[in-house]
Parts: sequence; C-alpha cells; structure tokens
Amino acid sequence: MVPKKAVAAERTFDRRLVLTAALAGLATSACGALQRGKALAVPAPAAVAAAPPPPPPNPLEKGLLVGFCGAPGAKALGRMTGDLGEASRALRRQIDTFPAGRPITPVVELIATTVHRSPGEDGMFRSRCEDSTVREYLDAARALKGLLLLNIQPGRADFLPEVQAYERWLTEPDVGVALDPEWAVEPGVIPGRKFGRTTGAELDGVARYLGSLADTHNLPAKVMIYHQVAASVVREEELLKQHRGVSVVKVVDGIGSAAAKKATWKTLMTTMPDHVRPGFKLFFEEDTRRGADLMTPADVLALNPTPAYVVYE
Repeated sequence: MVPKKAVAAERTFDRRLVLTAALAGLATSACGALQRGKALAVPAPAAVAAAPPPPPPNPLEKGLLVGFCGAPGAKALGRMTGDLGEASRALRRQIDTFPAGRPITPVVELIATTVHRSPGEDGMFRSRCEDSTVREYLDAARALKGLLLLNIQPGRADFLPEVQAYERWLTEPDVGVALDPEWAVEPGVIPGRKFGRTTGAELDGVARYLGSLADTHNLPAKVMIYHQVAASVVREEELLKQHRGVSVVKVVDGIGSAAAKKATWKTLMTTMPDHVRPGFKLFFEEDTRRGADLMTPADVLALNPTPAYVVYE
C-alpha cells in the first residue's frame, strides 16, 4: 500500500501540471471569459439545445454511468474537447470495453466553472462557461443519448451560487452537476498551491437546491457528483442528507497506480453517507506515467462497493 502522504504529494504535483497546462489553453477558450478581462455574469437565456430524448426515471437505479470530462481548448482537462463528435465516438469505444449485461448511460462532464491562478475582476479566481459552450456540450450529450454534467471548480466562490448561475440549463431533464472541492479554496489561498475543501453542509445546500428544481419543474432525479481526492477535501460529510429528486455520487479522484488508487478508495469509502453512491475516476496519462497499467473496467467494477459512475480524464 502506498503511504497516504506520498499519494497526496504525487497528486498535488500532477494537479499543478494539469492546472498550468489548462490555464494556457483556456486563455483563448470559450470558458475563459474571466481571463480575457470580462466581468462575470449569470449566462443570459439562449435557445434550447437539441430536444432531449425521453430520459429514464433514474439511470443510476439499475445501470452504470461512464463518462469523459473536458473543456474547450484545454486538452489537459480531459478528452471531451476539440471535435466533440470524435470525442464522443472515443467515449463510445471506451464504453464498449465494459462487460455486457448492465445498462450504461454515457456522460459528458463539461468543466463549466474553471479555476484560475489570477483573481479576475471579482477576485474569485474562476470563470464561467459561455452559454454557447454549454449548448454545444449538451448537444453532444444528447447525440449520445446521455447526460451532461456541469463540473464546478469554484476558486474562492461558494458552490451554491456557481451552480445557480447555470439554472437555465439545470431545468433541462438531462443536465446535472459535478462539484470539485479540491478547487474550492479559502480567502488568501491561490488555487493549485494546496487542496481546497468543502463541507457536508455546503454539499447539502446544493442538493437541496437541485431537489427543489426537480420538484418545481417535474424533472427526473438530478444527478449530483462530488469529487474527492483526500479525506481533508470534504469535512463533516455526514451533514449531506438525502433529498427527494436528487441522486448523489461521490467520485474518488486519486491519481497513481492501481494500488495507490485502491488505498485512496478504501479510505474515502469509510465516510460516504449510506444514501450516496460510489464513483471512480481514471486518468489516461497520470495513472500510467510511471509505467503502470490503467485499471481495466473489470478492475474498477471489482471494487467494493461497485462504482455507479466511472469517469475518465
């Protein structure tokens, strides 16, 4: 078993590399409005994307979610970038490597609110995607007959207002959120220099809000993900309560060899509330950087408990 401190140190180093590359790419990205000096604002209403297919009541009840993450112009943040048609075909090929017999719903995880190392005009160290970008990624998700998850890296902002900024999209039946508290830093902290964090109470506020949207708009259960790389990143997790109209998944987000990832999994599963489903993240490059093999779908599905969501970066 790899010592936790060593795993955390390796993760921090890799994340800084990812962030540096991402910042360079986002300077000309549709998600980089803050870096171009524009004031942040809630996206204006826009035309609805392609009509969604009739969604299942809850794809997590009997099936598995498998997804790619990414953002425009930022290859370091995942493979869902560039030509979204080709990226979607790659996701389909990845899904085909999973054992047959269990329904699989494709997931497009767009990094919609992106952390930065510079404060921007409002001092929050983050920017939000433009409406046209969300529409493009939702169209890709619908072409796959899948789900769109809006990933939130809040910088110094709070999670709830960042999620609420996308309410126009969250009233769609096939759009959920993925919260990334590693990038939720406290005042005075520069993102990327140390892990951010959140609390079960803050996550609960987002879940309550999503549940109210589902109820008000008669929507299928909203999928809410929260990523976790280390125990310190989510504190007082028991304060995250169950809410009608919300399906919550905790994604274990560690980088490294299979042994290191399984050690992180074992540690973080001990604090997961009973009503939350488990998820697992794999990194095509970082997990194999030292000659290790990427965990196979069979390896991942052999974890205990069995993941309900598998996402690749």
